[in-house]
Amino acid sequence: MTSASQRWILASAFLAAGPATHAVAGEEIAQGHASPPPATSPQAIPIDNATLTALPREAVAAAAHGKTLECEGVALPALLRAANALSAGPLRGGQLANYVLVTARDGYRAVFSLAELEPSLGNRKVLLVDRCDGQPLGNDDGPLRLIAPEESRPARWVRQVQSITVVTAP
Repeated sequence: MTSASQRWILASAFLAAGPATHAVAGEEIAQGHASPPPATSPQAIPIDNATLTALPREAVAAAAHGKTLECEGVALPALLRAANALSAGPLRGGQLANYVLVTARDGYRAVFSLAELEPSLGNRKVLLVDRCDGQPLGNDDGPLRLIAPEESRPARWVRQVQSITVVTAP
C-alpha cells in the first residue's frame, strides 16, 4: 500500500468516527474548537457594596493627567469571576468573543475584551476603585472609578461607573 493510500484510509477512519467527546461534570463536550453554550448576553455585573466588600482588595499606584494616585479597590477579573462571567480556567472558543462594557453616569463608555483580562492571555491589570489617596472618591470621580494603570494614557479609565456588562459579540 502506498503512503497516500494509507493517509486516505486513516483520514476516512477519523471522519467516520465523528468528533471526539469527553465528559466534564456530567456533560459531554466535543473536542476541538467548540465551546460551551454561551452565557446569557448581555450579563449585568453587580457592583453593589455587598458584592464589592466580599471580594479581595488591591492597592495600586496610577498616573493620570500628570498626577499620581494611590488607589484601592477590586480587580475587575475577580469581580467578573464572582459573577460567573469569567471562568477560572483559560478562555476558549466562543468565550474569546466576550467583552466588558463599562458605562459612566454621563454616558462615557469603555470596552475591554475578556481575553485582555484573563491571566493566561492578556493579564491586564484593571481595577474598580472606590478610594484614592486614602479617601473615598468624591462625586466628580466616584463613588466608583475604573482604572487601568498599565495603559499609556487613561482613555479607558471611567469615572462615576454606573454599570458593568459582559456582552458576547455578534
